[in-house]
Parts: sequence; structure tokens; C-alpha cells
Amino acid sequence: MQINDYSKQAISTLTAKHEYGNISAELMAQILGLVGESGEVAEKFKKILRDKAGELSEADKTELLKELGDILWYVNSVTYLLGGNLEDVAKGNIDKLASRKARGMLSGSGDNR
Repeated sequence: MQINDYSKQAISTLTAKHEYGNISAELMAQILGLVGESGEVAEKFKKILRDKAGELSEADKTELLKELGDILWYVNSVTYLLGGNLEDVAKGNIDKLASRKARGMLSGSGDNR
């Protein structure tokens, strides 16, 4: 396959059906920020594996914790913009995990296991 053939076939699956509805630019920016910060954590881990043979230094931990703080900030802002609070988010997560544990479903995939 030639790259231009791929390009034409792939672009035929592009859909313009993305409606923003009542999603504000403010919420969209926070969601994208959350994704970006999460990507920064993944990137730092990749470099630890690639460049440091998986050896996690104290400096690495410090930098990762800074990024996790940024992620927490975005989680809080998204939670706020959705009308929730971190207490309810945390409780809902613990309840979900406790249910999965009780049913022997901690492993596997899928949101509703």
C-alpha cells in the first residue's frame, strides 16, 4: 500500500459529527488540560524506562508527584464544572472498587464489571 492510498482510505472514515451541545469552552479546556497532564506523566515514565533502564530516582518521583498535583487540579476543576465535588468522586470510586473486589472483578476490563 502506498501512503497516499492509506491517506485517502483513512480520511474516508473521518466524521464531522462532533456536536458540542452545552459543553462550554471552559469545560473543554479543562478536559484537554487533564489529558495533557496525564500524557506528561506517561511521557516521564517512558523516558525512565527508555533512558534510565527503569530506575526511578528520587528526582523522578518528585517530578512525577508535581505532575500528579497538576492532574489533581484538573480533576478538581472538571468535577466543579460538572457540578460535583471531590468527596463524592472519591466515595463513588471507593464504592465501585469495593463492589468489584467483593465480586472478584478487580481484574479484567470494562467500566461496568
